Amino acid sequence: MKPLFLGKPIVLPNGLTAPLSAAVKCQDTIYLSGALAFQPDGSLCTADITKQTSIVLRNIAMTLQSVELSIEHIVKVNVWLTDVEDYACFNTAYAEFFGAHRPVRSVVRSDLMLAGAKIEIEATAVIF
Repeated sequence: MKPLFLGKPIVLPNGLTAPLSAAVKCQDTIYLSGALAFQPDGSLCTADITKQTSIVLRNIAMTLQSVELSIEHIVKVNVWLTDVEDYACFNTAYAEFFGAHRPVRSVVRSDLMLAGAKIEIEATAVIF
């Protein structure tokens, strides 16, 4: 079975189209690309970590909704933070978003490719 690439082309703030897909479906698994805090107009939100976390998670949820899935289908999350001091606020926003659902998760500190981005989140979801 061939993979199914999901989502619209990703247009970067500089107007170029990113050479990647928002998500890909392989059998019963959906792999979501690492997501930054892009707002509906395509601009990057450079607000605090709580706001950026909320935007990223909302965007992930919208990508899943486009294929009739929800955050309950997420089984694995990888997170990159640019500042270890942001961990507590990130974790609070993350816990509020997921509620009782607890996918496995990794969190690391790393620089990110776009200035002003404080967080990147990648997720894996399973169709059940």
